[in-house]
Amino acid sequence: MYLTPIKKISPFIIGLTLLCSNPALAENFSYNFVEARIGGSPSTFGGQLSGYITENSHFILRMDSEFSGDWDLAAGAGFNGPLNEFSDVTGQILLHNVKSSGSDKIGDENLTEINVGMRAWVLPQIEVGGNVGQLIDSDETQFVGSAHFRFHSTDQLSIGAEAKFHGVYGSQIIMTARFLY
Repeated sequence: MYLTPIKKISPFIIGLTLLCSNPALAENFSYNFVEARIGGSPSTFGGQLSGYITENSHFILRMDSEFSGDWDLAAGAGFNGPLNEFSDVTGQILLHNVKSSGSDKIGDENLTEINVGMRAWVLPQIEVGGNVGQLIDSDETQFVGSAHFRFHSTDQLSIGAEAKFHGVYGSQIIMTARFLY
């Protein structure tokens, strides 16, 4: 059987294309972590748990409190995906249960938060990022955002600083310790 030149070249071109194509990018950061944090002005203490649901989605559970009979308990889902080999785009949909310090209710109000952001490596162990979004109440919607700096001292531990804008506790500076699993 005689093959035309096109048929002889086709397997070669296909193989060359597969070898030269860019591999599929995976996310650049782990979303499996436990975090402890301390906020200032007002002073708060809190923690967060995040874990993969699928390769590009994760769950979030977090709680913050001033330890005066109050809390901000949030739970929801997030997405993550690569923008390039050094950065990820992220987003979250969270439901908040907020209790004021003088209240005897289980939670004074329920809020919804929707945000989108980015995380990027600027040096091999230094990460920067931020997000913008909305905190939605039944009566009003307010802008929320954050910017963070994180130093990854090992593959399992990172420490960081975060500036939060207009959250449940207002604007704060927060120090974090994150443990990856």
